Amino acid sequence: MEIPPLADVRRLTEKRRDAWWTVFLVDPVATPLVRWTAMRTRITPNQITWAALFLGMGAAACFALADWKWLILGAVLYHVSFIMDCMDGKLARLTGQGSEFGAWLDYIFDRIRVLCCAAALMGGQFYRTDDPVYMWLAVAVIFLDALRYLDALQIFKVRHGMRKKVQKRLKEVKCSESLSFLEDRLSEQAEEEEADETGEEAAAAGTEEALAPAGQPYNHRQQRVIDLQQTFKKRFGPYEAFRDFLIRHRVRPHLISGIEFQMAVFIVAPLAGAIVGVTIGAAVLLLIFELAIIYKLLLSTRDFQRVMSELTEEARSHAESDGTAPLQASTN
Repeated sequence: MEIPPLADVRRLTEKRRDAWWTVFLVDPVATPLVRWTAMRTRITPNQITWAALFLGMGAAACFALADWKWLILGAVLYHVSFIMDCMDGKLARLTGQGSEFGAWLDYIFDRIRVLCCAAALMGGQFYRTDDPVYMWLAVAVIFLDALRYLDALQIFKVRHGMRKKVQKRLKEVKCSESLSFLEDRLSEQAEEEEADETGEEAAAAGTEEALAPAGQPYNHRQQRVIDLQQTFKKRFGPYEAFRDFLIRHRVRPHLISGIEFQMAVFIVAPLAGAIVGVTIGAAVLLLIFELAIIYKLLLSTRDFQRVMSELTEEARSHAESDGTAPLQASTN
């Protein structure tokens, strides 16, 4: 297989939006390594996934020893493990060797690594100091990591469901001429929102779909905007400029997600020698951003109900003009 130049490898393998830690501290190393790996070796993405887990377990072993020298080595190993964790997906995209099983393996190994490193880091400190606060921190780190990814999955499912219902209702109001374009935009939006909400898969570029104005036939020169974030944008207008600035630098607006939380606990805290303070601070910031996302979802569901009501009335109008039975006013 012919490997393209590094600039093309970046375009093919790097996510359109990613965690700021990944963009600035991982991609500059991982992407050239992926290109070299594809050119010089026969290593597969799954083999890199296993290597990342092995290094993560090495980091956990270092953390368990509790001495500051071992903590520094553990932090370094954890960062290298994370770099390799990013490399497996990039290599899969570059070489076309990705698989559903590989994606599952990557996700499960990530959770195992966090669980083991949290138990080892906090357990080692508890053994060294006999301070029970470290045991509570271990529970908190494991809980928050699970909460983040479970919540992200559920939020994505809710958003995906809302998009599907809007698509269905749009078909009922007979916007068939614009439907193919709409479905393309919704597909892009699904990818983009997933990245912001999961903290893993990158990119939220807005929720605007092109359709004819309500009650009028479709015209390619006319556009109707369906925006399920309208209320949020009205209430937090200045945020849009900050968001656009981050997007231009390929950074997703969800600044403290699972990735940043892990890096704070397993890299920054051991290197700074402030495990309790850094862990508590990272946990608070993670919860703040999670609550912000939940609030944004709440506003989005209200916009969804409004849009569905408007489309239901429009569908009724179409049905009456065509002499067909009106639709039930439902968002199901």
